[in-house]
Amino acid sequence: MNRMCEKRTLIQWMGLLGVLSLISYTAGVAFSPMAYPGYNWMSQAVSDLSAVNSPSRMLWHQLTSLYGVCGVVSITMTCIFVQDKLNPWLRHGIYLFALMNWVSNVGYTMFPLSESGTPSSFQDLMHLYAVTLPVVMLSIVSLILIIIGGSKEKKYRSMAIYAALALGLMFTGAIGVGLAPEAYFGIFERFSVFSATGFNAILGIYLFMGFHFTYNNKNAPPGPS
Repeated sequence: MNRMCEKRTLIQWMGLLGVLSLISYTAGVAFSPMAYPGYNWMSQAVSDLSAVNSPSRMLWHQLTSLYGVCGVVSITMTCIFVQDKLNPWLRHGIYLFALMNWVSNVGYTMFPLSESGTPSSFQDLMHLYAVTLPVVMLSIVSLILIIIGGSKEKKYRSMAIYAALALGLMFTGAIGVGLAPEAYFGIFERFSVFSATGFNAILGIYLFMGFHFTYNNKNAPPGPS
């Protein structure tokens, strides 16, 4: 109870930006199709909504204006907060997850799909191979490290469970996209995109709560160097 009443630092309050990022992204996914006549969320990718020639591009950017910046700030503040505090597995997993967010935010801004549908240009290929592939690999590796690190300490088991759920959703989406009929591509693709954004929000909540300790908690065990 006393921990709940402790004064939070500005860095901890920044964790709420991770939740705001998820809300902004969800709004974009849910409402942008209203500006895209004929859009079928079950068969089309989320990235079609922000493609260069997409009729919903403007609405998408309006609704998701807080998604990228809030997500990046939240996870970056998380990295600063946990420095030299968590075990190496957790700490490095969070660092890689932060790197994934930076690559995603910068990469997809530089290389949006040039047109909705099947990639067909250099820009589309960069979107896929220079951005999406690294984002997926960094997501997988970072979540595995967090699962291992969280499993090693009882107080962080819940973080390991959340990371495992995010990784499970990510693999479900990847397998579904590869095996399901094209008519259901969009459904499984959303498993993957929401797994990373959702876990970023969860880390933001952990930051807001101080990862169960704060800078001023004299009883907190020292973290590894």
